[in-house]
Amino acid sequence: MAIFGGIEAGGTKFVCMVGSGPDDIRKETRFPTTTPDETIEKAITFFQQQGEPLAAVGIAAFGPLDPDPNSPDFGKITTTPKPGWAYADIGGRVARALGIPLGFDTDVNGAALGEYRWGAGCGLDTFLYLTIGTGIGGGGLMSGKLMHGLIHPEMGHIRLPHDLVRDPYPGHCPFHGDCLEGLACGPAIESRWGVRGETLAADHPAWELEAEYLALALVNFICTLSPQRIILGGGVMAQEGLIEKVRQKVQGLLNGYIKSPAILEQIDTYIVLPGLGNQAGGLGAIALAEAALS
Repeated sequence: MAIFGGIEAGGTKFVCMVGSGPDDIRKETRFPTTTPDETIEKAITFFQQQGEPLAAVGIAAFGPLDPDPNSPDFGKITTTPKPGWAYADIGGRVARALGIPLGFDTDVNGAALGEYRWGAGCGLDTFLYLTIGTGIGGGGLMSGKLMHGLIHPEMGHIRLPHDLVRDPYPGHCPFHGDCLEGLACGPAIESRWGVRGETLAADHPAWELEAEYLALALVNFICTLSPQRIILGGGVMAQEGLIEKVRQKVQGLLNGYIKSPAILEQIDTYIVLPGLGNQAGGLGAIALAEAALS
């Protein structure tokens, strides 16, 4: 059995895994994302010190990034606002140090591929994966292939209706202010209400507002991409009752327009949490490594 390395490269932490799937995770480590040199070197050392040879390594990273293997910037994080990380060559450094094939994509596309292989995307060929956490990103599969085009999807930066009377918060995004990420990511919740989201009670008005912003985004994606399922990951989605609010608001906003039982009658299995839980990113990176050999 081939053994793979996987890196979930997040803006806050890195998760490195060795294995072949959810039932075969042989080693795992987590450490904070600091400078590119320090963080990438820790990941390389972890893989160099594990005992078995790896067939390939996959990296599912925060972005924006360049996922095109024919581009000179393949493997690089590009125009990120994260200090010190713009044009960091994470993929190239890891692949050169380990001397094995590289799979490289966004963290959300990686998680989507992991869910396709082993989780809530099994048996589907067109679905979305969104992460709602420190940032908001989206990816997924269309006709069985990961979403790519000009670069990759940037679903967290779509524009939404923003009632400044109801919600005067100007937004957290340094590029757009009140885009989806600017209004609904974890830091936006904290900045708007003055406390971390996980400390807010389930009946706090924050969650009605959060569900509304997420539902507005999902309705746009449903109408444009027609996914067979939407998977919502990330730390914000751990809030009790939030996904139920999102489902209800999606049905209300669509108002019966999409005539599909998946939305009209089976919304609980249409908008879902990740089947792989908080391991979706790391296992997604292993799935990217596996795909690099095909």
